[in-house]
Amino acid sequence: MTHQILIVEDDAAAAELIAKGLGEAGFEIEICADGPAGLARAGQGRFDLWIFDRMLPGIDGLAMLDALRRQGLRTPAIMLSALGTVDDKVGGLAAGADDYLAKPFSFAELRARIAALLRRADHAESDAKATRIIVGDLDIDLLSRTVVRAGRPVPLVAREFHLLEYLARHAGEVVTRTMMLEHVWNCRFDPGSNVVDVHIGRLRRKLEESEPPILHTVRGAGYRLAAQG
Repeated sequence: MTHQILIVEDDAAAAELIAKGLGEAGFEIEICADGPAGLARAGQGRFDLWIFDRMLPGIDGLAMLDALRRQGLRTPAIMLSALGTVDDKVGGLAAGADDYLAKPFSFAELRARIAALLRRADHAESDAKATRIIVGDLDIDLLSRTVVRAGRPVPLVAREFHLLEYLARHAGEVVTRTMMLEHVWNCRFDPGSNVVDVHIGRLRRKLEESEPPILHTVRGAGYRLAAQG
């Protein structure tokens, strides 16, 4: 798939240089030379990534990006600027940029940052499209939030479903108690808490009512959801 990138840069020579390099790397490029044009094009076109200069005529890059984020557009954005202090970078990220690159920069670094953002966006899109997770005879529907094991409905409360979903997304892997506390309960490790083990016990009883084990204890490490032991 060819990714489309919008460059909003008022320095024509810099814009053409970036566009040439990215074009040779296989990207489809469009250039706008000022803030108003960039704002209109970014809001109307379908781009996989935006590259905005911070200092633009008409509307500066920060205001343009803030306006686009307020419209609900989540396209990954890299802010380019000659302003490279920590406060400048913080301001750019706070306005909605996903990355901030101070001028002058190497094209290799820009290319690497673009690749990282596109990988992240592609993974997020794939995760969003996934509406079911299947592990052996276990079928988890993420839209209806229902679970079926070997044709048998498995009723779960919200926390149990969240825990099972997290284990299923890491099916076959050992998931530690700390990982579950952080991602399911949003808290740090508490050596005195048995909340994970209690919920695992309840979940296991519901999942393995009359079927073979699917939620396995890995002694000294954690738990693993897998069709095989």
